[in-house]
Amino acid sequence: MTADRFHDRAGAQERWTAVDGYLTELLAPADEALTAALAASDAAGLPPIAVAPNQGKLLHLLARIQGARTVLEIGTLGGYSTIWLARALPADGRLVSLEYDPAHADVARANLDRAGLGRIAEVRTGAALDLLPRLAEEGAGPFDFVFIDAGKANNARYVEWALELTRPGGVIVVDNVVRGGRVTEAGSDDPAVRGTREAFELVAREPRLDATAVQTVGAKGYDGLLLARVTD
Repeated sequence: MTADRFHDRAGAQERWTAVDGYLTELLAPADEALTAALAASDAAGLPPIAVAPNQGKLLHLLARIQGARTVLEIGTLGGYSTIWLARALPADGRLVSLEYDPAHADVARANLDRAGLGRIAEVRTGAALDLLPRLAEEGAGPFDFVFIDAGKANNARYVEWALELTRPGGVIVVDNVVRGGRVTEAGSDDPAVRGTREAFELVAREPRLDATAVQTVGAKGYDGLLLARVTD
């Protein structure tokens, strides 16, 4: 990358971050529980890859617009997005979040308890592709809303399970699907890119899903979201 291109990119990222800050301050301001969740995640050494505040608010609004009473989240991390989603549910709602790393799950549970959401939100530990069949066997669904933000190499498998566990009319959202623009690279050897492309191809040919995707820029860089509705 030339020096000019590097500075252009750095300048763009600075502007994206500044705009995110402006939007967040006005429309998605932090509160004690959200701030504490990020601080606890940072103190525990979790990677700083939680959704941005305005993206968390978007998930919250999408779940509320959907009228969701049940939510499935694949990928908990420290529970920041989980808090946003759980707050969208009624008092008798239920959220199940799946987290591979036991240490991350412990941080998330503490964050949810601090936010007063421990009764609504349950964090299960283990590989999502092991836990999802168990949810199906338990009859845990159907869910109204599914948020997928886990290992990208398995995105297609997560979408397949989400489709099985989501009611007709339900919504599935997949995060980080643009990969800084690398999703266009058909010959990529990056498992995250390959897994994401496989998910797009699955969604495109699946008659039970009506979907689109949008590119995003902001404090988290250049990426995007896949949004799909399970057809009636």
